[in-house]
Amino acid sequence: MGRRVVVTGIGAITPIGQEKDQLWTSLCNGKSGISNITAFDTTGQDVLIAGEVSDFEPSRWFDKKEERRLDRFTQFAVASASLAIEDSGINLDKIDRYKAGVIIGTGIGGIIEIEAQHKILLERGPSRVSPFMITKLMANAAPGCIAIKFGLHAANFSVITACASGAHAIVEAFRIVQRGEADVMIAGGTEATVTPLCVSAFNNMKALSTRNDEPQKASRPFDRDRNGFVISEGSGIIILEEMDNAKKRGANIYAEMLGFAMSDDAHHITAPHPEGEGACIAMKNALRDSKLNPEQISYINAHATSTPLGDEVEVDAIKRVFDSHARNLSVSSTKSMLGHQLGASGGVETLICALIVDKNVVPPTINYETPDPKCNGVDFLPNEAREKKIENVMSNSFGFGGHNVSIVLGKVR
Repeated sequence: MGRRVVVTGIGAITPIGQEKDQLWTSLCNGKSGISNITAFDTTGQDVLIAGEVSDFEPSRWFDKKEERRLDRFTQFAVASASLAIEDSGINLDKIDRYKAGVIIGTGIGGIIEIEAQHKILLERGPSRVSPFMITKLMANAAPGCIAIKFGLHAANFSVITACASGAHAIVEAFRIVQRGEADVMIAGGTEATVTPLCVSAFNNMKALSTRNDEPQKASRPFDRDRNGFVISEGSGIIILEEMDNAKKRGANIYAEMLGFAMSDDAHHITAPHPEGEGACIAMKNALRDSKLNPEQISYINAHATSTPLGDEVEVDAIKRVFDSHARNLSVSSTKSMLGHQLGASGGVETLICALIVDKNVVPPTINYETPDPKCNGVDFLPNEAREKKIENVMSNSFGFGGHNVSIVLGKVR
């Protein structure tokens, strides 16, 4: 069975709040973080909206030299890891740092640096390309910089599985603590892809919403009028700790990580399996790994990105796995407020689930105005948060490549 693992710290950098309390208040109030893009000149773009962390101040976390040498996605990761460590109350001087590690997922990595240096190459020549380009763009810069900052010597790597990256990072960290290879792991996801190239590319795939005239209503999972996701940025990181050690030091425990499962659709590089086969496998096996029956799940944080096909397939998969209990489930997509943070989304949504277990409140799916006959039979918590007795919750993360991850958290028993 392995050791029991709990969530003792939470750190978030998001478009609707930095730090957990601000994020939680925004979620419960149904606040949207989507607005007009300010990160770059959108002239000529079809998509003019995104979820930006507009109030992020790197100077809070880094001196000028450090800031110049870190891409925004790494800055987010270091900041949210710092918040999570602070929130956990863990004294790093009193732990074995050779049994503390870091795993951070990202879908794309340092795309801001790639775009900037490519422009320099074309306009100013090879000699002007930054010698720090490689260490800024590489995906593993995020966990590497966190380990350097805090002196953590256990397992350290990145996971890159598109929009499932943050969730994959958490399950790998969970296994490491469960097996006894580490006592503490910092895990989650980070992303900073509000760039001209990324917005153009996702739009040309027909993946993004073009509801530019109503930014805050553009992300509308499960709604009949959804027309694509809204690209977003940020980071979500949790502290996973062996339960007995956490209790001994008097840690505040948000939730226990009970189990997980991973699968792949093996169908198409971007489209989900039409019957949701991979999603069903992940959810069924996560229940089995957690030793729970479907009826014991109170809430699901759906992957639901606000795409026509993806939301429909996920709802069908939930109904197949949970059968008659599906009508009693509370299911929401917090992407309706956050937008789609790509590789960060699994980290952010897992920490949201830990807060839900702790607080017995479930956040809504905002912008749910017109029911879709193809997405029915499930309570989507339309537009208002709700108090509910919570025992166990599930978080779904699905990514291009057919990657599926389902994570189960619950109250410590």
